[in-house]
Amino acid sequence: MSSRLLASGFLAVLLAEVVGILLGWRWALPLGGVALALFGIQLTLRLAESRTELAGAPAGDDAMEPLLRWKAQTEELIRWADCTRGDWDRHLRPKLARDFLVATKQKESAAVASTGRLLFGDQLWQWVDPQNVSPGRRDEPGPGRDALDEILKRLEQV
Repeated sequence: MSSRLLASGFLAVLLAEVVGILLGWRWALPLGGVALALFGIQLTLRLAESRTELAGAPAGDDAMEPLLRWKAQTEELIRWADCTRGDWDRHLRPKLARDFLVATKQKESAAVASTGRLLFGDQLWQWVDPQNVSPGRRDEPGPGRDALDEILKRLEQV
């Protein structure tokens, strides 16, 4: 419900009471009742409009919902790619490392590191390596979209 609707109803009742007091007490109750009735009508019309808008809205496509959610998450990841190293460590590295670990099915840290270096090379592995989080360097620039693109391409090959 709109706060403007509530405010206008409150002001209408208040104005009716003030006018009723100025004209005499015998008019206060009838004017207040008229103002309250007008507010009720306005509220009813507003609720009817809301129901009509909701009924006219297209039903959500359940098959499209996961795709739209994936698209929104991907766009969010791309935005983080151009931020600082701290943002990369907080938002991108966990997802990239998790995807890498799932794809390679590695569990031992030495095997993870050697497989990561083979797949990505030292330059890109430093941005995927889950052990390479450095809180002291969080204000440094991140690798950017090009590095993210290359990392994702190499993850697709696994």
